[in-house]
Amino acid sequence: MAAMQINPATSTVSLDPCDPEFYQNPYPFYDAIRAAVPAFKWEQYGYWCFATHADVSALLRDRRFGRQILHVATREELGWPDTPERLEPFYDFEQHSLLELEPPVHTRLRSLVNRSFLSRQVERLRPMIGALSHSLIDRFPAKGEADLLTEYATPIPVIVICDLLGVPADMSQQLLSWSHDMVAMYQARRDRAVEDAAVKATLDFSAFMRGYIAERRKAPGSDLLSELIRAEEEGQKLSEDELVTTAILLLNAGHEATVHAIGNSVKVLLEQDIRSCIGPGHVEEALRYDAPLHLFTRYALEDLEYGGIRFRKGESVGLLLGAANRDPARFADPSRFDPARAPNPHVSFGAGIHFCIGAPLARLELEIALPALFKRLPNLRLAETPHYRNSYHFHGLERLRVAL
Repeated sequence: MAAMQINPATSTVSLDPCDPEFYQNPYPFYDAIRAAVPAFKWEQYGYWCFATHADVSALLRDRRFGRQILHVATREELGWPDTPERLEPFYDFEQHSLLELEPPVHTRLRSLVNRSFLSRQVERLRPMIGALSHSLIDRFPAKGEADLLTEYATPIPVIVICDLLGVPADMSQQLLSWSHDMVAMYQARRDRAVEDAAVKATLDFSAFMRGYIAERRKAPGSDLLSELIRAEEEGQKLSEDELVTTAILLLNAGHEATVHAIGNSVKVLLEQDIRSCIGPGHVEEALRYDAPLHLFTRYALEDLEYGGIRFRKGESVGLLLGAANRDPARFADPSRFDPARAPNPHVSFGAGIHFCIGAPLARLELEIALPALFKRLPNLRLAETPHYRNSYHFHGLERLRVAL
């Protein structure tokens, strides 16, 4: 096991999230941590983290913690330095992000987009997702190999979210590039080059969206972006800055995690040699077994105590979704892949007011894309051992090369 030091006396853990042995297979580390210090101070991050399903589930719902803090405290009060000028465009953009907001602004913005992501609404996309899945499989070579991550798992969610929003599908590769650069700001491996790329992507993506929104104002349709524009023009729902940020967030969040959910799911199904009768149970278990997001952070919105730990207002707390999903106190034999597991209360989509708004769409994409792949390619097998990217706290593959 990688160089991990657990000190039960001080409830601290030293573990480098960029250590390949950890990010390639974090589950043995989670097991050791959970058994020794289920609530611990992760030294490399500098904040308290929780590894049990009970704590993660409770804290996701605890309204004393939030995704945003500057609405209730100043940077000076928190002892935070000013944002470096070079990073201001990124954080100015983020302040309007649905993912980062708290009520009442969060409630207002989420209500605008929520109806488009309800199960009954996304269900109408089933024929389109099915046709897209089969058209991508049609492009695979008759024999040989393919990288399912780039040739299947990536185009499905990005094309679907473009269609839902009303953004041209021929822009999907550019949108994908901007999205990758922006979300890299949240991974453990972050340096000046990552920050500069994120700022440039934010500026370029925002400029594109402002230009495209101007075009849609002249020729609105029945897509989600047109609905948001109509709400903005009514002057009672959202500003143009919120409109731009919400559209970009939906494009980013609408595919980033789903790409790796598909990739991770195909990997585990191949490893388990499961090729037929793939249904919702397989999807839910794959999401639990190897989630695409492993760490979700929140702020204490007030001075408080949780689990015997005192938190000062503004302190961060880390919720280990990947560890919670393998907690033996909640899941029998958690290291076993069991599609019949019921109930399956995994926390891969979060919980509480920040429960993933795109969960019904992600589930639908997985429930269509996985069976289609294995039905069309019954002899599919791994062509090489898959490796995960150095991008903790995201958990996704570098590539997924398969023999057809």
